[in-house]
Amino acid sequence: MGTFLQFVVLGLGLGAIYIGLGTGLLLVHRATGIINFAQGAMAMWGAYVFAQLRLDGTLVFPIGSIEFDRRPPTEVAALIGLATAFVLGLVVHYLIFRPVRHAPVLAQVVVSVAVMITLQALVVLRFGPNNIDVASLLPEGSISVLGTDLPTREIIMAAIMVVLAAVVWAYLRFTRAGVATRAASENERAAVLMGFSPDRLAAVAQVVAVMLGTVAVMLGSSLTGLNPDNYTLLVVPALAVLLVARMESIAVVVVSALLLGAFQSLIGLLVTKPWWPQWAQSGLDQVIPFAVVMIILFVQGKRLPSRGSLQTIRLPDVSIPRLKPVPAVILLVLGVAALSLTSGTYRFGVTTSIIVMLLALSYVVLTGYLGQISLAQGAFAGAAGFALSKMTSSWGIPFPLSLILSALVATALGMLVALPAFRIRGAQLAIITIAAALAIERFVFNNYTLSPPEGNPIADATLFGLNLGVREGRDLSRIAFSLTVLVIAAILVWVFIRVASGDTGRAFLAVRANERAAASSGIDVRKTKLIGFAISAFIAGIAGCLIGFSRGQLSAESFTVFAGLQVLAVAYLGGITSVGGAIVAGVLGPLGIVYTLLRGVFDLGEYYALISGLGLIITAILNPVGIAGATREQVAWVRRKLSRSGPPSAQPVAPAAPPKEPSRV
Repeated sequence: MGTFLQFVVLGLGLGAIYIGLGTGLLLVHRATGIINFAQGAMAMWGAYVFAQLRLDGTLVFPIGSIEFDRRPPTEVAALIGLATAFVLGLVVHYLIFRPVRHAPVLAQVVVSVAVMITLQALVVLRFGPNNIDVASLLPEGSISVLGTDLPTREIIMAAIMVVLAAVVWAYLRFTRAGVATRAASENERAAVLMGFSPDRLAAVAQVVAVMLGTVAVMLGSSLTGLNPDNYTLLVVPALAVLLVARMESIAVVVVSALLLGAFQSLIGLLVTKPWWPQWAQSGLDQVIPFAVVMIILFVQGKRLPSRGSLQTIRLPDVSIPRLKPVPAVILLVLGVAALSLTSGTYRFGVTTSIIVMLLALSYVVLTGYLGQISLAQGAFAGAAGFALSKMTSSWGIPFPLSLILSALVATALGMLVALPAFRIRGAQLAIITIAAALAIERFVFNNYTLSPPEGNPIADATLFGLNLGVREGRDLSRIAFSLTVLVIAAILVWVFIRVASGDTGRAFLAVRANERAAASSGIDVRKTKLIGFAISAFIAGIAGCLIGFSRGQLSAESFTVFAGLQVLAVAYLGGITSVGGAIVAGVLGPLGIVYTLLRGVFDLGEYYALISGLGLIITAILNPVGIAGATREQVAWVRRKLSRSGPPSAQPVAPAAPPKEPSRV
């Protein structure tokens, strides 16, 4: 009993972090209607500034730094960290979130994901990827309860965050600005009539949310140290807490956060027991938030509150694709030429671009055409890749049967994740998909029982005796493998065009535009969503298998959540509503040809994540149709200009009517 109670109290420290992040998420959603997936990353920056000041007296900025002669006192370092959080909140609000406040949910989700990618990459560049130890702001000690020594630091942390959450509750409940913020969550016009600017209310909420999260991370990082990946993704359990509270009640956020932290801590105790199954010892703590999100959204997804706004902007336009033989042949010839005229690292970069194009195409199917936001495409690809390892190395299933069966594994997983989409869409669906991606990564990919630490080998593909492997001797990127990838990609693009231009594609667009109208016109919305998720996951699964073949073995680092989000970034950057956008995304994608050039020619490979994140922010704000969409619009504009300035076509001229004689009076 004593050990049980100790672990419950230890979990209060994690619960305190969830209180800070969850309360901030609620406050920002109340003020702006945006679910900020970057909440953890934003809170992490100020904590890193504080930790670096305490470590060696260096004040780190996004660009440049100041080195003090001696380390500042802990209190001063903490105030400086909070000041940077204050500035970060203002910058993110006015430059990033403010322009998309009335944009479609897709643009809001993409922008917040872009901020997450950018800040995570910036932290890695400025502070390093390794764990940083953080000095505790609180005294360490213990108290005796029922004969058990319990740590006081976690209890004090939880008490501080509960008090701060109570202050936020009092602000929303008893101040005129807080009441106006709550009014704006229902109807922005009501806040305007009260004499408040919704924009200023949103700025206040964003700043308070970032500072609240920064305090939580400063306190919590003394327990685990600072790690850019872990703290960025702590937003996932915080989102689970937010949904339990139905995005409304701070009291429920506090209670749920403490319970979730305590429960996760108890799981850490139980997995050490000899009777606990070995296959469930890794990543189970991340399955719990996913299960919570799944249950909450499935049970009461349609009853979750939505926010009123003064105006909305429609999603980017979608053009029905048509298979045009001449452009298709030109693209294939260019692909063959690019593969034939390159070798080694650069051919591998071109091949990887083709594979990333398929991952981006899976986003085009699901998000561009069906309007469903998924952040789990990388997890679907990884599931297929790991299944391919088992099928080729352990079971000896030949190519291409192993490729198809592995992609079907991803398809089944995608259809499972699609079940909540029957009741929800938009940002709520993005929450469950990122929770699913994190659960799959931690519970499956990082599970040494299922995925050995030495890697998952994948046998080379052969067809009719031909070796289609990627390597042979000193040749690290064989042309046979690259052409195989090109053929597979061409087949999948052709299938997508056939589907998108047929009845299924029209059903996708109808559901994307208005689900109720689609249902009233006789379209089975649930079946359509299921088909969309299945096709998208299958394409992602094929891409994951090709990634496996190209590397010869897979590890957990091959399909992290951040890798999947980077593909989303380039997919939106290229244009998430067209095949052309997917091609552009492949060229710009991680480990693709542009990345290869940045690393090999300009020595900027380490800046790729930062560049892609900033590019995604700019694209989502200024150019929602992406590079391909903008190019298509420019071509259409030129054609209109040329048609207007061309010579008029010869038309028969009717003979003039004879003049009438003037009437006489």
